[in-house]
Formats: sequence, C-alpha cells, structure tokens
Amino acid sequence: MLTAVEEREFVRVADLSDMFGISEVTVRSDLEALQDAGLLRRVHGGAVVTPPQPERTFEQSQGAQADEKRRIGEAAASLVTSGETVILDVGSTTAAVARALVGRTNVTDIVCFTNGLKTALELEPAIPRFTVVLTGGTLRPLQHSLVDPLAGAVLDNIHADTVFLGCNGIELSAGVTNVNLPEAEIKRQMVKAARRRIVVATGDKIGEISLAPMCATEDVTTLITDTSADPGLVTGLREAGLQVQVV
Repeated sequence: MLTAVEEREFVRVADLSDMFGISEVTVRSDLEALQDAGLLRRVHGGAVVTPPQPERTFEQSQGAQADEKRRIGEAAASLVTSGETVILDVGSTTAAVARALVGRTNVTDIVCFTNGLKTALELEPAIPRFTVVLTGGTLRPLQHSLVDPLAGAVLDNIHADTVFLGCNGIELSAGVTNVNLPEAEIKRQMVKAARRRIVVATGDKIGEISLAPMCATEDVTTLITDTSADPGLVTGLREAGLQVQVV
C-alpha cells in the first residue's frame, strides 16, 4: 500500500480497496497506521506521500550537538579491540567515532573501511597503526560520501567485525532510516558485511522516521545515544530487545 502511494504520489481509498481486495474501512485503518508511523499523510479521500525532510550538509550537522557526539564517539570507540576490521559510515557522529578511535593509542592493527571522505581524514593520523580503505564510488558533496556505482562492490567482498552506522531516525515499527536513498543502499550493504552492528545516533533521532529504510531494529546489536533521548522511547526499544547505551 505504501509503495502504491509512493509511486503515484496520491491514491484514493477506493482505488486501494480495489487493488488489494479489501474493504475501504480496512484501507482507512491501514492508512492511519502508516500515517502514525510517519510514512505518508492522510488527505480527504486518500493519502499522499510525506514530503522528504531536507538533508543537512556534513558541516551543518558537525556544528550541532558537538558534545553529545563526542561522548557517543568515545563510547563507541571503547568497544573496539586491536586486530579488528571495522566499517565506519559517513556523517558527523561516525566522524566523532573515528576521532575517538584515533585517540585510543593502545589500539593497533585496525583495518578501517569507510565511504566517507571526512571519516577517512579523521582516521589518517592513525596510519600506519590503522589501515584505512576507502570504498570508492560516486561522490555526494552534501556528506562527502561515496555511493554506487562501485562503492558497494568492496562491501560485498568483506567480512568485518563491527560497523558503526549513522542514521536520521530509529523507531520500532520503521526500524533504522536515513534521509537519502543512495546512502541508505550503502548502509544496507554495510549491515550485511559486519558481524556486530552498532548504530550511533544523537537523542533527537530516537523515535524519528526518515525516507529510506536501512534495517530493522532487530538487525542492530547496540544503539549508542545520549541523555537527550526520550526516556520512554529508549525504554520501548530496550523492551523490544535492543541493547541501548545512553551516554
């Protein structure tokens, strides 16, 4: 039903009823549920797509909640041990993880894969203690990120110990989501390539839903967030089985 709305931008209740062979009452109930999840918007007679939230540049994100990201980065970096292979996603929070990881001078022989130019630059001072591998691919200037074609080819051929993922939202029903489609596709490949999946997200991302799905919450090993996260939402995620660390 959501796919039908996204493809047509506006779909009538009667059309969805005919399409799926269900009553209009059921269609309205399903549309209400999708609206509650933030995935579409109900209008008279049907539903329309939810306008996508604007994507901030890396620099805009980097300047926001700097102390929270530093704490998240340090907590995430503390989970890495010498000899690991890690994947670091794009974004200002994962860049904070990279910065904290470089600061752990007792950790050696780390192989770091990343599709973020800024992340790679954060890791560069640790060479040769670390080996830093860029995925290659097409450059997205907003996040200084590398995406398909080519970026996924590297990820399809590695088995990493840990991936650190950024996101624009994490919510029980919608899972982990991102604001743009090209990066979401690479993030999905990162999830498949790593044994341990750690999402790093500031508190304002908890309970939010963005455009592009990355993975379900059950695919996440640990969520690291900060004390600004809604306690009720954090409790809900924990009760669903997700390990959540608040720093």
